[in-house]
Formats: sequence, C-alpha cells, structure tokens
Amino acid sequence: GTNVSEGRGTTRPFELNGAPWVRDERFAEALNARRVPGVHFRPTIFEPTFHKHAKTTCGGVQIHVTDRRTFPAVMAGVLLTEAFREADPAAFEWRQPPYEYEYTLLPFDILCGTSATREQLEAGVRTEEIARSWEPSVAAFMTLRKRYLLY
Repeated sequence: GTNVSEGRGTTRPFELNGAPWVRDERFAEALNARRVPGVHFRPTIFEPTFHKHAKTTCGGVQIHVTDRRTFPAVMAGVLLTEAFREADPAAFEWRQPPYEYEYTLLPFDILCGTSATREQLEAGVRTEEIARSWEPSVAAFMTLRKRYLLY
C-alpha cells in the first residue's frame, strides 16, 4: 500500500523492509527505541532484483521476531509505515489505485480494511495510540470468536 519495498525481489521477502531514502542504522535505532515486544529491527541495506525499487539500493531493517507470542505484527506494520513516512515525508507515498479488483480506494486502506489508520498516521497520531484505538473492537471480536473455538 506504499512505495516502500517489503523485500519482494530479495531472498527475504517481508523480512526486509526499506527504501532509497532511508539510512539503515539510524532507522533501526529509532525503531528499536520504541521497544516493541518480541521483535528486534536489524539495520540492513539491500537491492531488490524486481518489484519496488528494483536494482536500487534500499536502506532499512530486517525484522527479527524474537517471541512470536508477544510480537504485535499488525502494530509493527503500522509502526514501520509511520517510521518510513517520518524518514522522508516528501519521498514517502501511498500507492495509488488500482489495486487488484478495486479502482477507487487506496491500496493501504484496502489492506487495513479502513481509511482510519492512514488518516491517523497523516494526522501525526503515534502508532501506540493507534493500536490502543483498536482495543474495543479487538475485545468484541475475542468475545464473539469464543463460541466458534472447538478445541
């Protein structure tokens, strides 16, 4: 949903994330300072062979999940988006439609299921606060799903 490389075109898709405008060391240091449970962001430089930024050097991070039970994957994705936007707001872009079958909605909004996350990021809301805004919906879902758990 953005112009950031998610590592497609490398041997580590979705584990590597980066963009030409990012300085890997400083970027990883800032992410690790946020103390996201169950993950360590290792600075890295990579060059995708295809897809976004093909044959262009990208600075970024390699995501090392250290505890999958505590790792908040969705929140980490939003945090990465926030960090890439902050690294260079003029270079960062939301991918424009079309995306798959949809010709009007922004791909990021489709992937999130709502425009709210993007709008919060654009308004400068920090990822931790965005994640807290999900808590009532997550609690309602967890209650609803209980009756469908068989084992």
